Amino acid sequence: QVQLVESGGGLVQAGGSLRLSCVASTSIFSFNAMGWYRQVPGKERELVATMAPGGSVYVEDVVMGRFTISRDAAANTVYLQMNNLKSEDTGQYYCNVNTHWGQGTQVTVSS
Repeated sequence: QVQLVESGGGLVQAGGSLRLSCVASTSIFSFNAMGWYRQVPGKERELVATMAPGGSVYVEDVVMGRFTISRDAAANTVYLQMNNLKSEDTGQYYCNVNTHWGQGTQVTVSS
């Protein structure tokens, strides 16, 4: 059973930055695409960014130019660097690989 553990969330003012981490219990990121998602109460979970095993990335338009996804394969860790945060970025952020989800980490951006 693969375990994914997110961290790095918190409370930040608009315009600030946070770096989220997702640590996997195996080297699953090296062989499977992964995604960062976010969700706010009452809304569906939405995709933020993805990274393929080969390293190619995809970032949703709403965060393009502000969020960057990267990976430390040796540490089984994927990062989501979030800059110039906006209040609409507030939500619970989740890491996903195949059917595996982490518990999420809360990001709150105050305006």
